Amino acid sequence: MKTVLTRDFLALILSVAVVGLGSGATLPLTALALTDAGYGSAIVGLLTAAQALGGLAVVPLTAWFAARFGSRGVIVVAVLCVAAATALMQLSTNLWLWALLRMLCGAALMLLFTIGEAWVNDLADDANRGRVVAIYATTFTLFQMSGPVLVSQIAGFTAWRFALCGALFLIALPMLAAIRATPLQAHHDEPHGRWRHVLPRMPALIVATGFFALFDTLALSLLPLFAMGHHIDRETAVLFASVVLLGDTTMQFPIGWLADRLGRERVHALMGVIVAVLLPLLPFAIATPWLRWPLLFVLGAAAGSIYTLAIVACGERFEGVALVSASAVVSASWSAASFGGPIVTGALMEHAGRDAMLWVLFAGALVFLGALRWERARGIARARA
Repeated sequence: MKTVLTRDFLALILSVAVVGLGSGATLPLTALALTDAGYGSAIVGLLTAAQALGGLAVVPLTAWFAARFGSRGVIVVAVLCVAAATALMQLSTNLWLWALLRMLCGAALMLLFTIGEAWVNDLADDANRGRVVAIYATTFTLFQMSGPVLVSQIAGFTAWRFALCGALFLIALPMLAAIRATPLQAHHDEPHGRWRHVLPRMPALIVATGFFALFDTLALSLLPLFAMGHHIDRETAVLFASVVLLGDTTMQFPIGWLADRLGRERVHALMGVIVAVLLPLLPFAIATPWLRWPLLFVLGAAAGSIYTLAIVACGERFEGVALVSASAVVSASWSAASFGGPIVTGALMEHAGRDAMLWVLFAGALVFLGALRWERARGIARARA
């Protein structure tokens, strides 16, 4: 990228990454505050669902907001909204108010991340899109993973911990102001920009996002239970998720580079095949340390790249308001899968055994590969809107 675009790109990813840090801190802080107040996991789950509901509710309006008010304007307002909603949680412990504030946070974050991803794609070009999106994804993940660490440092300051988290979001504003490029030249009257027109042109991308959202959620919540079901001690079982996340975080740029060299579509299919091959091997490798850790690392890297390359594909296929609509559909797929997937998978594990988690993910990988093949047969991936 040119020097100006490189500066704009760095400012954009850092601003979104700061928001990722804030969101990565707010969720565990909310859970901790509810636990301290004597509420159980059911209430924590309901408030988490309220945030997801807010995000899903705003999806159909995302492209309209971006076209009507401008991408930069929508992101700035979203940052202010999530900052205010988080800080206001400091003033009351009323659950209905908290649910409303979490819904507002979910809607604001959906707008911010959706338009942010589209903006990153808009700054890239086809020659370096894989690496650009990979840098964005890696930076955001690192900041979001730092959120719980921040919570551990401020959790004791009960009088102003939510206010501090709210203020953290505001750090993104100067970075957004530093961006000089005019983002996402989009007009709300573009004929094929609405999500209803975009949806039929991205089935594999929707499946890819849903698959990784499910993979990511299950790795954090149910993978340790799977390991303990195979007689792995609790301390080691917790590390399974860490190794998966390490592979996801560290390998996105090399895989993005590979996609730029060999073609996104080819590498995307390769990552799906790797996931489909490795998942059934995990029960046999789990008892062998020298085998399980590399397998988990590669599995995390391949699964994470399925999502990263789906974002890359959005930039290849769409532009303007259509790109924002495509990013909104991707975000909706993530929210839906991460909300409903663990409920279904947890029930299956309880009734069919711990390995049910692997077979759910294996089925998801096969559906993704099938969707890629369907797109290829119809030439969808090569058309641009």
